[in-house]
Amino acid sequence: MSERMNAKRLALKKEGNWEALQKLPKNSSPVRVKNRCAVTGRSRGYMRYFGISRQQFREMARRGEIPGVKKSSW
Repeated sequence: MSERMNAKRLALKKEGNWEALQKLPKNSSPVRVKNRCAVTGRSRGYMRYFGISRQQFREMARRGEIPGVKKSSW
């Protein structure tokens, strides 16, 4: 929703029409965008580099589905 309303939001800011800007949906604000796991939708434990949560990262790394990542042992 943030991307969809971005043009309208910028136009209202440029005009200085703060009342119309207040009437836009709250979720159209780019500040409210939250990073989520691409597989499960989980928001906590998100690893930005991979785009997935830590649980999914662990499982996918264990199965060898993430290139260049392997389980360490010493």
